[in-house]
Amino acid sequence: MTAVVDDAHAEVPLTLDEEVPKTLGLLDQGAFWANLGVSLLGFSGALFLLDPLGGRPLTFTAAVLAAVVGSLVGTAMVGLAAIPGARTGRPAMVLLRGLFGARLSYVPTVLNIVQMLGWGAFELWVIAQGAQAMSGTAVPYAVWAVAAGALTIALTIRPLGALRLLRRYVTAGVVVAMIWLSVALFTRGPSVGGGSWDAFAPAVDYVIALSVSWVPMAADYARHSRSSGAAFTGVVAGYTIAQVACLALGIAALALVGNDPDKVWDPFVAAPLGLLFFGVLVLREADQSFANVYSTTVSIQNLAPRWDRRVISVVIGVLTTLIALLADVNSYGAFLTVIGAVFVPMFAVLVVDYFLLGGAARWNTAEDAPSRWSMVVPWILGFAAYWIVAVTPTVAWWDGLWADVRDAVGFVHQPWMNAALAAFLVAALATAALSVPGRLARRRA
Repeated sequence: MTAVVDDAHAEVPLTLDEEVPKTLGLLDQGAFWANLGVSLLGFSGALFLLDPLGGRPLTFTAAVLAAVVGSLVGTAMVGLAAIPGARTGRPAMVLLRGLFGARLSYVPTVLNIVQMLGWGAFELWVIAQGAQAMSGTAVPYAVWAVAAGALTIALTIRPLGALRLLRRYVTAGVVVAMIWLSVALFTRGPSVGGGSWDAFAPAVDYVIALSVSWVPMAADYARHSRSSGAAFTGVVAGYTIAQVACLALGIAALALVGNDPDKVWDPFVAAPLGLLFFGVLVLREADQSFANVYSTTVSIQNLAPRWDRRVISVVIGVLTTLIALLADVNSYGAFLTVIGAVFVPMFAVLVVDYFLLGGAARWNTAEDAPSRWSMVVPWILGFAAYWIVAVTPTVAWWDGLWADVRDAVGFVHQPWMNAALAAFLVAALATAALSVPGRLARRRA
């Protein structure tokens, strides 16, 4: 579908059969992605940036540089993944019909739904924990989680309105809060001690993983962008600046509490006016849960194109809230890391096929798009390359499996190796190689 609606007050269509509004400019995209780049999880997660291998921390300079490099690489991937969405008006999982065919696209769609449900529950848990860090336990965790879930559902009913709200009001509050808290924490002279550059590559890996976790949903918002340039620039500039600032502030907070991630929010709350500005960041965290629930909704529409997105959003919002209330979301994190590794090589296959092999001219996102099994091969090869190179621990049995694979092929990890880039390169080169026979046949014909 190529027709679009350009109305400043238009909303996301209820089904995939309706026209797509193109209402988001550079400021809208930049503000949205900047808000996503600031996360309460990012503050505690800065420990994985500072000491990704455990016992071998980086210097502060090395950690910040790893944040910059990893963010630029990761957001460039997210920005490129956004461009086809801006050009076609299609959400991310529907775009995969052009890569794999309609039916094969259901496989990554289901994986994406699983990880989005998990991340959505994570974010509700974070909001509730952040609220309790300010108010104590007088208000039970369940009350905060349900309130955050209700706010999330409300935002997903009018998603473009939510993005405009973020640009006009929330972003300014977040900028002021981040500046205020940065001054308050850094003036206390936090020190990360010594350190080295030994774990620089795994630290970059971690930051890339933070960024590319948004690849499966980039087109969900870029499809409403007025131009592909605005979509790409908004992602790279907005998210990179915000994520680097968030991680640097997280390192400072950790240094003040002896690198204890369970106490990382204490310096924020204890700062002058800390409750006010930390409260702004807690409330802003709802944009993370909103993004996960909304992207789950449009992912489901790839499977059921004529279902009303409002109904899906309510059901998914309730389900996400129940997961946050009943499940151990902490134990879900490692599984989400494993699932997330799926999307780096898949993105590489898409980029090569769409941008370099002429796929843009023939991208078929129809419900009967034929299966393209050849595209599965480089995806799998890239997935394997990721785990052969990866050294960051996840789940014991999974890590043991890939350790056996490394031993079998005689692979020895080097400090400069990066799992995300290895997966990208292997998948990209395999995609290009598989296209050679077809191009030769066309030339002969």
